[in-house]
Amino acid sequence: MIAHYKDLVVYTKSYQAALDVYRVTKTFPREEIYGLMSQLKRAATSIPLNIAEGYGKRQSANEFKRFLMMAIGSSDEIRVLLDFSKDLGYVAPEVHETLYAAYDEIGKMLNVLYHKWQ
Repeated sequence: MIAHYKDLVVYTKSYQAALDVYRVTKTFPREEIYGLMSQLKRAATSIPLNIAEGYGKRQSANEFKRFLMMAIGSSDEIRVLLDFSKDLGYVAPEVHETLYAAYDEIGKMLNVLYHKWQ
């Protein structure tokens, strides 16, 4: 039974992944504070925020699905940003692999939730 957005596994996973992104970006160069670092943080927090906001409007399936679609877009966006971060040498390959896999799973979970929500 889902009584709260925190009961959604995808919310929990996306919240934890966002915390991981915040921890990783602490090591980025100072010149990225308003660039890649900022975009990564915004995209990472956007996912759990959209899940929570959309869940609050779940009485309208279409409205909740609209927020899920925004979260899906952010999960795609963050994977591109993670690729940039790795290719620029800001993130070690093993850290990239772990975060990328987490956001790949989150994206898949969001897609399933989107298609199953009525």
